[in-house]
This record gives sequence, C-alpha cells and structure tokens, in this order.
Amino acid sequence: MKNRVVITGIGIVSPIGIGKERYWDALKNGRNGFGRISFFDPTVYPCHIDAEVRDFQPEQFIEKKKARRMDRFTQFAMAGAKMAVEDARLDLTKLNLERCGVIVGSGIGGLPTIEAEHSVLLEKGPKRVSPFLIPMLITNIAPGEIAIEYGFTGPNYSVSSACATSNHALGEAFRHLRYGDADLLIAGGTEGAITPLGVAGFCQARALTISFNDNPAKSSRPFDKNRSGFVMGEGCGVVIMETLEHAQARGAKIYAEFVGYGATDDAYHITAPNPEGHAAVRAMQLALADGNVRPEEVDYVNAHGTSTELNDKTETAAIKKVFGDHARKLAISSTKSMTGHLLGAAGGAELIATLLSMENKLIHPTINYETPDPECDLDYVPNTARPGEIRCALSNSLGFGGHNAVVVVKKFA
Repeated sequence: MKNRVVITGIGIVSPIGIGKERYWDALKNGRNGFGRISFFDPTVYPCHIDAEVRDFQPEQFIEKKKARRMDRFTQFAMAGAKMAVEDARLDLTKLNLERCGVIVGSGIGGLPTIEAEHSVLLEKGPKRVSPFLIPMLITNIAPGEIAIEYGFTGPNYSVSSACATSNHALGEAFRHLRYGDADLLIAGGTEGAITPLGVAGFCQARALTISFNDNPAKSSRPFDKNRSGFVMGEGCGVVIMETLEHAQARGAKIYAEFVGYGATDDAYHITAPNPEGHAAVRAMQLALADGNVRPEEVDYVNAHGTSTELNDKTETAAIKKVFGDHARKLAISSTKSMTGHLLGAAGGAELIATLLSMENKLIHPTINYETPDPECDLDYVPNTARPGEIRCALSNSLGFGGHNAVVVVKKFA
C-alpha cells in the first residue's frame, strides 16, 4: 500500500524576494532580480550581470556564531528550512523525530569557501586554513545542519546533479514517504556560487548571456528568439513533504499532492541537451505514469526554460512529443525569466512558484518574451500573469550532464 504524499510548508530565498509573500508578489507582477554583479568587479568578464539575493541577512535566521561557520549555500538552506517549518506550523514536541528527515541538495556546494581558503593557503600557508573548511564546503552539510537544528534523525543526504538537483531531491523524498521510510521530510535545493571562479567557468562554457550587460532587466528571455544564455542566480527553495495521514492527523494546511516523479539521462554531452530530446520526453512520461496522470489532465508546465538557444527549443519539442495536440492547450512559464538560473536550487524555487500559482489561481508570466521564435511556438504566458485554475502541473529540470528530473503535483482533493 503506497502512502499519498502532500506538501504542507514552503521556504524560499530568491533574487526576487525572501519568503513566499515577497516571492509571489514579484512573480505575479513580473519583477526580475537582475543587476550588475556586486560580489566582485566583473569588468574583465564577458558577463557582468547576475541575479543575487541582495537583502539576505543570515543572522535573521541563524545564530551569528553558527552563521559565520557556514558557507552561503548552507545559510540559504537554513533560512529556507526555518521558513518552511514555520509555514507548516510544525510543533517539534509532537513529532516522532526518528521519522523526520532532510534531503536538500546543491549543484556546486561551497565554492565561495573553497576560493577564500585557497587564497589563505597561498598567502599564509596551510596552518592558517580554517578548520571548518571541509564541513563548510561539502554539499551534504546543508541537510546535516538542518537536521542538527531540528533534531531530525530520519533519512538525511544531499543530491548533486547540476540543474536537476532539486527535482531529484524532491523525487527521492517523495519515494521515501510513499514507501513508509519516514513521515515528514524537508526537501529541495540550495545554491550560492556566484564567485569569480564560478562566473569565469560558466562564461568560458559559453552558458551565460553576454548581450545585455547594459540592460540587465532584459537579460533572461526564455523562449524568445533573441535569447542568448542564462543569468546566474542563487538562493534556496525547500518544502515540507508529509504522508497524507501524518499531515491530516496534525491538521496541516495542504498546498498540493505530490503524485509523480521521473528521472532519466541523455547520455549525450556534458553540457548540451540531446537535440532530439528523447530522454527529456521519457522523464516527463515516467513522471506522468508514476502519478497515474494522463497528459490531457495537465493544465500547466513550469518549464526548465533557461533562456539558452538549445535548451528552450529542445524542451519545447519534448513537450510537444509528450502532450501531442494538448501541448497547444497548456499554459507554460519559465520562472527563470525573473529569478535567473538558481542552478541546484532551481527546481525547488520553481515548484514553489507552481504551488503559489495553483493556490492563487493565477499563472505567473514568462517575462521578456518579445520576439516569437518559430521553434518555440507554445503558450508561454508572455509578460503578464493570467488567471487560471491549475488542477495538475508538471515541473521540469534538465541539468548539465544530461540529467532530467520531472515532478508532478495535483490540487489536493
């Protein structure tokens, strides 16, 4: 007997707002979080823009001494978890902590710490390197710190699969709950890797847009004919997932039911998607089958939509293959048009955008959609939010290395 799984809490740290209220206000109004890189002088870099969380104060969420011993991605994760726990109105004294866990991933982990401590090593020698270096940089420290904070001793690990990280973490949490390994899990992704080396690497991979340095607001333009690369972002998106029985027993508010998960790989190229999109198609089909959902039941797709030439047209073609004639009836939007690409945190933030669109019966737009592309010819909800009821939604994440992870949620009934 498989458990039903529901989502009962939201925690979001993003370039367009911290907390679900600010995040949703920006999404529905089409506000973006793009600007000139402030962490370092980007003048000599091809790309000068990013999507930073510019108003984050870790001390608002974490004791100051602890925060100093955490990399930025872990600080984000702790903040997201705190918001999600509060949103779900969890009473820790009434939980069986042995059946509560954390699955939160990061695509890159503690790159700021690595760069800073490498400089210390070169300038001052090995004895001056921080004793906290290793626990600060490893990706699994984010779920570890969350577990320590709340005393959760159930399943705990990180997932690292580039841009598909969050959806893999969410999907694995779903399976743990479905098969009775736990009652409640915090799941999603976190990322804080806007550093000189990180930006240089993505620039050299020709993944970032370099066409809008003088006009950052227009830089991320998924599915638009003049898209030229993604904008690097940062943040965290995590949710509280519970078995339905556990959620109902404590009288929890339910955002949606998590019903399906599919994962595949292109096995094609280290950065480029397979132009035929076969594995992306199969991931969507597997997720739908896992949830016993027919394609025509889906109202909305939150697309991976990176604003890169290859991804957007390949994803469009894959959606057409999965949904057939119904593809023309789908509302599709790219959250990255406003947040930029949050890398390992993208899927978590985008699931939350989907949940808030579902709750408010308002589908957030894909902004900067100005010039149609004949190869991207579906309904991307251009530029302005649109009223609409979402009964069933699919969220795509497609990562470097060919990783494809897809999740399906339904309005709870």
